[in-house]
Amino acid sequence: MSVIDPPQGPIHQRRILAILVVSAVLIWIDSTVLGIALERLADPVAGLGATPGQLQWAVGIYSLLFATALFLAGALGDRYGHRTILMLGLLIFGIASAWAAWATDPVGLILARATMGLGGALIMPTSMAIIGWTFPPERRAGAIAVWSSSAGVGVAVGPVLGGVLIDHFWWGSVFTINLPIVAFGLIGAAVVLPNPRSPQRRRLDPLGLGLSTLGLLGLSYGLIEGGHQGGWDRWQVWASIGAGLVLLAGFLYSEWREPEPSFDPRLFRNRRFAAGNLSLAAVFLTITGQGFYLAFYLQGARGMSALDAGLMSLPGAMGVIVGAPLGARLAARLGVAKVSGTAVLTLAACFALNLTYDVSTSLVVIGIIGGLAGLAIGMTVAPTTAAVMATLPMDRIGAGSAVSNALRQVGSVLGVAVLGTVVSSTYQHRIAPALTGLPNEEAIGTSAEATRHAAGALHRPDLVQLANDAFVHAMHTAAGVAAAIVLLGAIVLTAAFRTSRPSQSPNQQATTPERAGIG
Repeated sequence: MSVIDPPQGPIHQRRILAILVVSAVLIWIDSTVLGIALERLADPVAGLGATPGQLQWAVGIYSLLFATALFLAGALGDRYGHRTILMLGLLIFGIASAWAAWATDPVGLILARATMGLGGALIMPTSMAIIGWTFPPERRAGAIAVWSSSAGVGVAVGPVLGGVLIDHFWWGSVFTINLPIVAFGLIGAAVVLPNPRSPQRRRLDPLGLGLSTLGLLGLSYGLIEGGHQGGWDRWQVWASIGAGLVLLAGFLYSEWREPEPSFDPRLFRNRRFAAGNLSLAAVFLTITGQGFYLAFYLQGARGMSALDAGLMSLPGAMGVIVGAPLGARLAARLGVAKVSGTAVLTLAACFALNLTYDVSTSLVVIGIIGGLAGLAIGMTVAPTTAAVMATLPMDRIGAGSAVSNALRQVGSVLGVAVLGTVVSSTYQHRIAPALTGLPNEEAIGTSAEATRHAAGALHRPDLVQLANDAFVHAMHTAAGVAAAIVLLGAIVLTAAFRTSRPSQSPNQQATTPERAGIG
């Protein structure tokens, strides 16, 4: 099938859009809901007794497979039909969700999460393709805007719903959320969605998929394991990091030589495209890493319930929802450098304010800072993405969008690897003197959760306070690193766009697919 006529009448189009929105909500719920379960997963009695490194893998492997399989999904959709690949993605996501829910050890959970990332990668680009083929030009922008709103819904609902389930059921229940959504999506897709194919089929690029996946795995493995299994002085850690970098360099070289690459590095010759995407990658790196350590801060150091911790995510989610259209409109009048540059600086300040958190900091203050950070994120992502896409000719928009999406997911992978490792290694170094002479002191000092559990077994309640103090210190160190990374991103972004001019009207920018960071 080549070009298809849009379905007759708006009612059919609304049904198609509803199915695509429901499918996309899956991705965004799962990108946030695991954070609520991390504290429970680390518990050796109520959870899986997962180490910090294993939890980092459980979070990061989802983004890693998502990033590297995005290009494969688009090519498969062109060949076999986008509805077919979307339904395959939903099926994989559902099976992997059940696997994760009833996993019996951390390794099983990590493998299930990797499979979920693969399923999610098959859902996103095929959804966008179906919208493009189904809706006529005059209705396409509005349809994309509605589909993009799934991000705000998923980010807001995921932690709260996950908190309710964790407080009343077992940790795996957070993954059962996905099962009825998958069932609805599969039935709706089979009944309602068209199955467009492109007349020009893209190559599958197995070499690029293999090099990028193995390269990111090697780099992530080295970063994570260096902070958990005996420090950074082992040759295995640096060999893994080195091999990962070599494989990623080989991936970029192979894509550079391709006339029609899946990931086109030549786009980075454009200064603004490069600066905007690198700044956005820095933002996604830091907010993913922050989400990792805040989960342990709220539920571990502060002893909050999963539901209360989930509710603490609402100010940030609301901030993103408000900030995206506001940033787009302001950037149309004032320019990207002033609006997004200021927003990224504000985000850096919010990370710096994390340095003031301790176990008694007012939750109102934390909520205000979280809301301000969310507002800054929304005001950064929407106008910066629109401006980045505006630097490209129309025939390169698809390639540029794929590159932008991949870089953000890579940023998420590295955020968990880098900031999670900073927290873990700093905690272990800080707590070690207090554990000298205790039985299994190395195992007890692996994480704050392990130390608190040992405090009860050893009848040493003083260890709980020592664990909390050491964790807060480690969190402060990670927050300082995050602030520095985002500050660098702000400088790069402002320097590249300081003479930019608005290229779209406010209404156009407010309805681009990038308003929620979805390329």
